[in-house]
This record gives sequence, C-alpha cells and structure tokens, in this order.
Amino acid sequence: MNTDLQDFSHKRFNILTGEWVLVSPHRAKRPWQGQNEATSNEIRPAHDPTCYLCAGNTRINGEINPDYKNAFVFTNDFAALQKDSKTFKINDGLLQAQSETGICKVICFSPDHSKSLADMAIESIQKVVETWQYEYENIGKNEGINYVQIFENKGAVMGCSNPHPHGQIWSQSTLPNEVDKKDKHQQVYFNKNKTSLLGDYLQQELEKQERIIFENDSFVVLIPFWAVWPFEAMIVPKKHQKDILCMNGEEASLFAEAISVLTKAYDALFNTSFPYSSGIHQAPTNNEDNSHWHWHMSFYPPLLRSATVKKFMVGYEMFGSPQRDITAEIATQRLKELI
Repeated sequence: MNTDLQDFSHKRFNILTGEWVLVSPHRAKRPWQGQNEATSNEIRPAHDPTCYLCAGNTRINGEINPDYKNAFVFTNDFAALQKDSKTFKINDGLLQAQSETGICKVICFSPDHSKSLADMAIESIQKVVETWQYEYENIGKNEGINYVQIFENKGAVMGCSNPHPHGQIWSQSTLPNEVDKKDKHQQVYFNKNKTSLLGDYLQQELEKQERIIFENDSFVVLIPFWAVWPFEAMIVPKKHQKDILCMNGEEASLFAEAISVLTKAYDALFNTSFPYSSGIHQAPTNNEDNSHWHWHMSFYPPLLRSATVKKFMVGYEMFGSPQRDITAEIATQRLKELI
C-alpha cells in the first residue's frame, strides 16, 4: 500500500464523473465535539397496522395493499415526476426551464416490517433483484422514458420517513446529472480503448487487492479509490454488462449475496442498523447501443466514527469539492474484518 496516500493530504480522481475528492488522512484522529445523532434500539414488529407499506394495510390514497409474500411494487402516491405533465420550454435569456415527465414507483422488499436487506435471506434479496430487473425493463419500454433510477434510502438520518424495508424507482425522459456525467466518461473511454472503463478499473483493483471487501464468481464489492463517503462501497459485475437485464438467474443470486454480505458488514461496523443511500447506475433506456456502459451499485453511508457521528457535507465540500478523512484503504480493512 502506498504510504503517502495514508499520511499526506492529496486529491483522488473519480474516473466515472471527472471530479476530484480531497483526502485528509491526518485529520482522522482529530477530537469530535460536534453533533451526535440519536440512535434507535426500537424492536419493530413483523407487521405494523399503522404502516402504509405493510401487507393488507390501506395506503394514503385509499388503496389496500395485497397480502404480498415477496417484493411488492406500486406507483408512488406522492410521485416527484408526473407522467402526464404539460410539455413546455422556457428560454428567456439566462432563465431556462423545460418540462420533465416520468414514472415513480415504490418497491417493498419484504412484508416483514422488522427487517432490512441485511436481515433478509439471500433468496429473498434475489426476489428483490428480479423485481428490479422486471421494473427496469418494463418501465423503460414506455415512450418518453429514457432512464430508470433504482435506489434506496435507509434510516431516518437519510430522510427515510418509513422504516419498512423499501426502495424507490424513478424514471424520466432525460438523464439526471450524475448519470449524464458517467455516461459521457464511459463513452469517451470506450470509444478510445474499445473496452469497459469500469471493467479495466476492476482488473487493476483485483491485482492490487487493497480496496476489495468481498468477491464471488460474478461480483466484486469494493471501496472505490475515489470514494467520498467514509464507508462508501460499490458492487461491480466482473463481466462487462450494460444493465441488470444482462444477469442470468445464477448471477442474480450472486448479486443478492454481494448485497447481503455488504449490508451485514455495515450493520456490524458500529453495531447498529446502518443508514445509507444506495442506487444502481446502468444504461439508459433510450433505444441506443449503450455498449460503453458497465452497470454498478453504489452505497453512500453517512456514519463516520460511530453510530452517532455523521459525516456532513458542509463548508469546503459545499463551496470547493468533497473531502474525506479516513482513507478508502483503511475503510476497506475495517469492513473486510467483519466478513
């Protein structure tokens, strides 16, 4: 391991977005006198009669959830994007705006209100993966839907308003900012090298073995070299696949195993139900080739030193660039020890 990266301030380059992150390893030992988050040791029931996501319960719009046994999907009752929004465009000097349409759905991972992905069996997580595949394919077939974003916000500290295990699927007519950056950088690399940017990066990581947390026959779980969040992680397929539809049944099971291993390690790190935002970045559904894409799933957890100390993006990070104290390599060691 390069000791300079562990001892001195430096910048690391994100090959997917073209942006830099400032790393300050010498600050990791500074005393903490800032805010401490509240933690909850509440033991949740398997079914909560007041939860609008539990099986058999009535949602806000009056619809009754079915008695579902695995993953359950419904159209978001408070969708951020409107399917039938009026089409318009404003170009008034420096004032620019345009309409945006889309479809938003909620996916319940399990009928068991008390669980998270970390508590679910691999077979149950695979059902979630298969539901992601189905929704990605079918939502993407809609005219005017050119990107499908699958994500999860876990924990109150991440703004999650309901503890029932669930995620969301937002789809829209244009590429969102982060996806647009990754689309362009992967395209440039693929045009020049005729190989996958993430695939080549993954080979280098597998050779060094400095940031690999876990791997099976089809997937690698690692902390990316350019990670911003303290225990940020990424799950990457070993094969060059542009989207999750490229997975067969066995690969879907191995992907579920990778999710299970990582989320269990997260919960063990600070002995708490670990909050995070996770999301899958994959090829747009715009009927173009998109061979340059190599899909991946990223996890952005905010906890820094304990279950109560959160990493805030403030000050320099808001006005300059992202910054982290604990290095990707040290974070990898800590998570790897828990597997």
